[in-house]
Amino acid sequence: MAQSVGSSAGKKLVRIDVSSDTVCPWCFVGKRNLDKAIASSKDQYDFEIRWHPFFLNPSAPKEGVNKKDFYENKFGSQNQGIIARMTEVFRGLGLEYNMSGLTGNTLDSHRLLYLAGQQGLDKQHNLAEELFLGYFTQGKYIGDKEFLVECARKVGVEGAAEFLDEPNNGLSEVHEELKNYSANISGVPHFVLNGKHELSGGQPPEVFLRAFQVAAN
Repeated sequence: MAQSVGSSAGKKLVRIDVSSDTVCPWCFVGKRNLDKAIASSKDQYDFEIRWHPFFLNPSAPKEGVNKKDFYENKFGSQNQGIIARMTEVFRGLGLEYNMSGLTGNTLDSHRLLYLAGQQGLDKQHNLAEELFLGYFTQGKYIGDKEFLVECARKVGVEGAAEFLDEPNNGLSEVHEELKNYSANISGVPHFVLNGKHELSGGQPPEVFLRAFQVAAN
């Protein structure tokens, strides 16, 4: 995928820090569009992508709540319009937006992303994809340990079950990253390229392509 580390001869390195929450649909859209932009410019740049936590609803219950009910309560009369819009956007990416299942606390998913990052940025990037796919298109619950461990297995992250069993594993690191990368932003996804060029939202691939040029020069 699009997350090689290190710079090849003649290529400039673009480091991308992504602040995201695993229940944010625009974060999935942004990732897919980022991947498209990277795929079309691999001959020009090498990429290093790191994912950092953000909590859209930090007090969300760990046991999970019905996704449809939660968003109905949160957005009220706007909810159906939001669902229709996201369904359209996901369809444009070849995906089916699925509102079934539960939503809830995302801390364990961010702990797992931290673990993946310790084993390789490619694994972390691919894990983000699996988490998004399961939650947004398959009705999986982002706080379900079995789902999290299965996502980890798919991308080659080792020791996920044991890591998640101890609630303090990765906890201080997640909070440290939250402070360092996400404390001064108001929404996600948020992208910082080479520490200087910032983008927010589910930007189209062409916006990322222009940002690569700016960040690399």
